[in-house]
Amino acid sequence: MKITPIAAVAILICLIGLYGFQTTEPWTAEQMVSPYDLNKKMKSDSVNVPILLSVGPEAVIKGSVDIGPGQDETHIDKLISQVEKLDKDEEIIIYCGCCPLQKCPNVRPAFKALNDLDFTNHKLLAILNNIKTDWIDKGYPVNNME
Repeated sequence: MKITPIAAVAILICLIGLYGFQTTEPWTAEQMVSPYDLNKKMKSDSVNVPILLSVGPEAVIKGSVDIGPGQDETHIDKLISQVEKLDKDEEIIIYCGCCPLQKCPNVRPAFKALNDLDFTNHKLLAILNNIKTDWIDKGYPVNNME
């Protein structure tokens, strides 16, 4: 079977589209936690709530610590300082919520830093839209915002 130049270019474009522009996330599907599941855990077991770290513009979720936007290296340094004395198997959940997860500039550098530090039980809160829609509007617990 003879492939015409136009067909070859079309195949090449399809292959680039399928494989060339895909990015690999630093987390796995198993490392994602839904807002529903985190809220449920916070209600049912207030003693064993994971360490919650906001790597976005503000610590909205009740009990979370404000690290600051993860796209800034100084905030990654703050994240490292916050977790460096923890056991490597400590449950940590990071979140942002500034924008849809697929576009978020903050969670990837923060999650990668935890990977690089060899943590084994860190997760990402799956804020798919934004913190208002996926957490606040659902009536889940928030820090006092002043």
